[in-house]
Amino acid sequence: MVNVDITDSAQEYLKGLLDKQGNEGTGIRMFVANPGTAKAETCIAYCKPGEEQEDDVKIELNGFDAYFDGPSVPFLDEAKVDYSPDKMGGQLTIRAPNSKMPKLSEDSTLEERINYVLFNDVNPGLAAHGGDVSLIGVTEDKIAILKFGGGCQGCSAVDMTLKQGVEKTLIEQVPELTGVRDETDHTDKSHAYY
Repeated sequence: MVNVDITDSAQEYLKGLLDKQGNEGTGIRMFVANPGTAKAETCIAYCKPGEEQEDDVKIELNGFDAYFDGPSVPFLDEAKVDYSPDKMGGQLTIRAPNSKMPKLSEDSTLEERINYVLFNDVNPGLAAHGGDVSLIGVTEDKIAILKFGGGCQGCSAVDMTLKQGVEKTLIEQVPELTGVRDETDHTDKSHAYY
């Protein structure tokens, strides 16, 4: 089930764009790039016949089909697509309040669980100093590779933050992890908190 509101004005606008493509059966495809992270971006693209993916959820709209990327569906929950005409031609807006929020389920991957802890427990504290940390990847021996940004990059206290704060929190909440490693270039101290 997809909980996305594509308003009548947005459907009319999108239908007009699709008609200009001149390719019968072209619909739209909605997805979230980098879902569940601070870099999440909600996108709408043309979807020509045959370009739909196996796990897409299809919904018939006014004169065209909309395909929603299966893995993106939880992040599109409560999203709204609207079109407001104006003197300059109008604006299509997409609001997806849950696109950046990590979602967890029983079969969430290790990466998804790490991102959830970083988003909800670690980054709010780092934000007070203008910093953040993001997951680069996880090694075969279950070490989380992290990258600090903002006020944390080049900060003199980053080692203490990494070991006593970030690593401790991650291992408490994601016990399969064996450790964390910082891949940040801390020689750039231009935004450092300390």
